[in-house]
Amino acid sequence: MSTQIISKKRKFVADGVFYAELNQFFTNELAEEGYAGTEVRVTPARTEIIIRATHTQEVLGEKGRRIRELTALVQKRFRFPKDTVELYAEKVQNRGLCAVAQCESLRYKLLAGLAVRRAAYGVVRFIMESGAKGCEVVISGKLRAARAKSMKFIDGFMIHSGQPVRDFIDTATRHVLLRQGVLGVKVKIMKGSDPEGRIGVNKILPDAVTIIEPKPEKVIEAPSTEDFRPAAPVQPEQQQQQPQSAGDEYAQQAQQ
Repeated sequence: MSTQIISKKRKFVADGVFYAELNQFFTNELAEEGYAGTEVRVTPARTEIIIRATHTQEVLGEKGRRIRELTALVQKRFRFPKDTVELYAEKVQNRGLCAVAQCESLRYKLLAGLAVRRAAYGVVRFIMESGAKGCEVVISGKLRAARAKSMKFIDGFMIHSGQPVRDFIDTATRHVLLRQGVLGVKVKIMKGSDPEGRIGVNKILPDAVTIIEPKPEKVIEAPSTEDFRPAAPVQPEQQQQQPQSAGDEYAQQAQQ
């Protein structure tokens, strides 16, 4: 990546094209290793590319040979200066909640000749057992007969509109090249809410309602009254008495 000065608009477009091409390259190259996405971190010294996969040992290769080959390919393709790009492999914590990993798993099951219903229900069951709130698997194409059709497998709760779709739903699409034609596979996983962000999203749905338990009431043993009126304000201390006049002093002396 050259260091020439470009406008913000061109920079965002160039970054998007770079990420899309990089993701497509890893998808084709690391499909069997359970590739589940990538993350790019740019620092002043170098560019770090983190590859998320279910089988990180196969991504690294024997004594790190595979990761070095991928680093060299990325460096030559995008014209990075030497020693300015670094690739890392990160293991997916919960592959049952990763749509890309489950889509690839379903793809390889169909390529192996497993029945469509059995493969789809197996993926749906594994996703729900991993702690997902809901999932949807769609397989379309020439499944058995010559006529193409679409089959949808749904379980749990699923939303389809609004900002929560971007926050809670993970989607992946793959194509399966079979002898009779091409099948399209789409997997949607809805994650739950998790404050720690491990098995879900650290947010809550907008329509989630929390019911607070009422406070325990006091037991009334005998009738009583209670005054709820506000207390009367305290009067300030009276001002010092004014000095007596000469006539008052004469009257007091006469009484004595």
